[in-house]
Amino acid sequence: MSFKKKLISVVRRTTIILGCLSVLLILSLTEVRPAVKIDTTTSLKVMTFNLRFDNPEDGKQNWKYRKDQVADLIRSKAVDLVGTQEVLKNQLDDLLSRLPDYSYVGVGRTDGQTAGEYSAILYQKKRWQLLTSGNFWLSEAPELPGSRGWDAACERIVTWALLEEKESGFRLALFNTHFDHVGQTARKESAQLLLERIRAIAGTLPVIVTGDFNATLEAEPLRIILGSGFLIDSRKEARQVHGPAWSFHGFGQVPEPERPLIDHIFVSRPFQVEEYRNIFEVLGGVYYSDHNPVLVVLKINVK
Repeated sequence: MSFKKKLISVVRRTTIILGCLSVLLILSLTEVRPAVKIDTTTSLKVMTFNLRFDNPEDGKQNWKYRKDQVADLIRSKAVDLVGTQEVLKNQLDDLLSRLPDYSYVGVGRTDGQTAGEYSAILYQKKRWQLLTSGNFWLSEAPELPGSRGWDAACERIVTWALLEEKESGFRLALFNTHFDHVGQTARKESAQLLLERIRAIAGTLPVIVTGDFNATLEAEPLRIILGSGFLIDSRKEARQVHGPAWSFHGFGQVPEPERPLIDHIFVSRPFQVEEYRNIFEVLGGVYYSDHNPVLVVLKINVK
């Protein structure tokens, strides 16, 4: 082989080697490494609010005098999720027309459609995506609309929703209810049924429970719920607590020493309760309701 041919061969081999080395260098500099998952924290505001049904006998505390104030409160506090009780269809319509950023799930407890009181859940639809929802009755026949359980005076319902935060993909389960005001057996059995359904529906998701339980923390129904080991009382666990230690006042007619704390928010342990606020205000002689709305600020680590 001539010197010229040998030189050309050497140059070609060198070029190939250098090209390979260049590719390896580029790959080493641009190697795609698995993304490191960093825990971030999300916060949300949750309210439980017995709105008092639209009763013509309530005089100046009738719903028509309260509805604007109620909507203004929810909006001004930028509440993410609201568990309501005693809401009739016309009241729900009033709220939704005043709160266009919110949607809802729920049915009337009398027929599973629009008749009777709702335990509707309102949620900020720009932030939260509804995944699925449902209802069951607090009775021996939970799937039967309008069924009344044990010694209860009224039909009682639980409305639940599985929700996803659109930005982070964080998911939670929210259960909202109103226990009977008369039946002691009904309240105890309702607590057991609620726990069973939470475990079956929520699975491993973080859980929030809102409601008017017609029971104080010392009463057996709530001892059953808190004795479950996975739900905690938001007031007890809160880093900051504001407002009175009672929630039912009967439009101010119940003497203060006799006012009970029966409206509660319970959460599963992944949640941190940053703030608990029991809101009692009278605006121009008009109350928000015969119950105080209760608002909590929650934080949780999400991946």
